[in-house]
Amino acid sequence: MMDWKGWWETVTQVEIGRGKIGRQGYGLDEIGIVPSRRTRDPEEVSIAWQIDAYRFSLPLVVCPMDSVVSPATAIQIGQLGGLAVLDLEGLWTRYEDPEPLLAEVASLDDAAATRRLQQIYAQPVKEDLIGRRIKEIRDSGVTAAAALSPQRTVQHHKTVIDAGVHIFVIRGTTVSAEHVSGRAEPLNLKQFIYELDVPVIVGGCATYTAALHLMRTGAAGVLAGFGGGSGHTTRAVLGVAVPMATAIADVAAARREYLDESGGRYVHVIADGGMTRSGDIAKALACGADAVMVGSPLARASEAPGRGYHWGSEAHHLELPRGARVPVGTVGGIEQILHGPATTSDGSMNMMGALRRTMATAGYSDLKEFQRVEVVVAPQG
Repeated sequence: MMDWKGWWETVTQVEIGRGKIGRQGYGLDEIGIVPSRRTRDPEEVSIAWQIDAYRFSLPLVVCPMDSVVSPATAIQIGQLGGLAVLDLEGLWTRYEDPEPLLAEVASLDDAAATRRLQQIYAQPVKEDLIGRRIKEIRDSGVTAAAALSPQRTVQHHKTVIDAGVHIFVIRGTTVSAEHVSGRAEPLNLKQFIYELDVPVIVGGCATYTAALHLMRTGAAGVLAGFGGGSGHTTRAVLGVAVPMATAIADVAAARREYLDESGGRYVHVIADGGMTRSGDIAKALACGADAVMVGSPLARASEAPGRGYHWGSEAHHLELPRGARVPVGTVGGIEQILHGPATTSDGSMNMMGALRRTMATAGYSDLKEFQRVEVVVAPQG
């Protein structure tokens, strides 16, 4: 069987110019799922997903963004079968009652939005609010997940663990296992994860090598992609971009390599970013993801804190904002977006029902099987 190095040497390189070559990459909108010779009833399809000791009826992680996840929506999403991650550097840990500020953000004109977001998020994070927000979610009986950036993890992780978080997420635009800094001692991911008693999900990353290094730190899951999706401008500001279908497939290949290398330790791949419709979710799983992390689909919910607007942590960076507050509108409640019934035909509602139907049409009964489905390059238009 051809190993990864041997496969890589067979990949066609594209000449950018005489001094640079590159790979062809594919976005989720450039691939299609191929049905097999058999079909199934959607009711007989399981889309359940388990990471560590925590089992979910949906392969859905909702990203840590203030426009989507509050303690209340985290509880509701958990009760509906998903996992919502609270941003511990967001408004819910900076303010006792952020609702008036969320209403203000929704009322801003576009020209003033970025500057005002920077001002609002300049308020320091309060340790006592971290503990209270996590406890509120945990006490409801759902799985409590919360996120910090790598820069804040060392400072706040003890409070997070003491509050009883079930799953710890370390999330940034790009997270590496070998950060180099001459200004401060960087986070030693391997040592940090080893010392924790809770599963850690870390990312993002978008290459085979970066993913393999993150898996070696002991993470339970790795985020594939750069997150941010419809609201981030990382490509325009930093020039950093890897098409999602290619990123997921490369990270999934690292999972397979690490499974052999570690003697059977399975690290979950969670696709993060660029999925706005139910078809995108199905294609991300077909490329090898175990679950998906989404934001904008749930930002359209009537219960979403963003009130029809969506933004991430990149939008309020004090020195170099790499995101925007974008209007996404409202299509229905959280339950209707996830489980239907749909009143639109654009893939924005009954997303989990659509996933079951995709798997049934392709002839697969569970997510592990579905990762083996055939795909084709099928650019739109």
